[in-house]
Amino acid sequence: MLSREENLSLTQVGPGTPAGELLRRYWHPVAVAGELTDEKPIKAVRILSEDLVVFRDRKGIHGLVAERCPHRSASLAWGRVDDEGIRCPYHGWKFDRAGRCLEQPAEPAGSTFKDRIRHRAYPVQKLAGLLYAYLGPEPAPLLPRWDVLAREDGKRWTVIDSLLDCNWLQPMENSVDPAHLFWLHGESAHLVGHRADYEESHEFVRFEYGIMKRRTTPGKNPSDPATLDQHPLLFPTILRHVARMKNGKGYGFRHNLQIRVPVDDTHTQVYRVNFMPTAEDRAPLDQDPPFEHCALKGPEGRYNMSLVPAQDAMAWETQGGVTDRTQENLGTSDSGVILLRKLLREQIEIVRAGGEPMGVIRNPETNRIIELDVINERIGLFGNTSQTAMRPEHAAANG
Repeated sequence: MLSREENLSLTQVGPGTPAGELLRRYWHPVAVAGELTDEKPIKAVRILSEDLVVFRDRKGIHGLVAERCPHRSASLAWGRVDDEGIRCPYHGWKFDRAGRCLEQPAEPAGSTFKDRIRHRAYPVQKLAGLLYAYLGPEPAPLLPRWDVLAREDGKRWTVIDSLLDCNWLQPMENSVDPAHLFWLHGESAHLVGHRADYEESHEFVRFEYGIMKRRTTPGKNPSDPATLDQHPLLFPTILRHVARMKNGKGYGFRHNLQIRVPVDDTHTQVYRVNFMPTAEDRAPLDQDPPFEHCALKGPEGRYNMSLVPAQDAMAWETQGGVTDRTQENLGTSDSGVILLRKLLREQIEIVRAGGEPMGVIRNPETNRIIELDVINERIGLFGNTSQTAMRPEHAAANG
């Protein structure tokens, strides 16, 4: 268990908090580009406990600024855009994407007052139809081009889950908790959730971008080989996954990034980006992929337990807005959770000391497409040679 102070240090996300300062060293999605249209070019967003507005100007370029106008605090979410930036609906002050004040219509001609105003603004980049923002100190690192986001040899689509009423660390700890698979998702994953079937072994290995999770499941019969499931937690807020899915010609592998965006201390927004390699489809990066919304609860507020994401939401939200980790009792099966917390504390201290945390990318050569070692032998994905070398029996030889 953690002390109250330790729990707060790992969960709070606002400016100046330990985890908040760490999280600000990474890019986070704030919206799907397709949500911003000519008719509705502005959207209010909240991320890392900051209230902001993301907008698309008349040139099609995106910006992100603080929601409250620095003049009299009116909301820019009700403003309007032009070729240069966003204008406040109250008195017409206009700001560009860098937060410079361009116009103050009610001030005297020739006034330099606007030159002394700088509105809070953050850089925005688009990748795979997502608008990413960086809220940390300059210079900003490169936006990681994970394989699911950057591959073009297939089809891609995004699912936006309904807002989670829980802290970001609850879904991230779930990412290194494979013991829940049989019990929470048993029927959905075509498994039987009882002890006789639960004979898996788990391994968690730290690597360059986070924690590699490996699950080894024995065969149903003594003569059947064991199967390996290997996929990573990408520090600090992403789970990379794979599943089998029907396509026009049978089945294919649906590669998936589950991006858990910390909205504030008690809310999390999940974007699920899916990519399926196919011979017929292309997913050019200059075209925004389709997106859809997924309601995790019905009209009466009950979880739709036929959906795997809703099953997860139930487990995360019923822990409370922020899990009280002073009351927990961890066992051997929680070794992945323990490793993640250790990693978080370590990276918080690195940032506090002025260093750069793990997984931050600055070399363009390593960021062309970041291929990740994902295996799921139970569904027929055996990986390539480099992935095979990552199996548990080869782990010692490969460090």
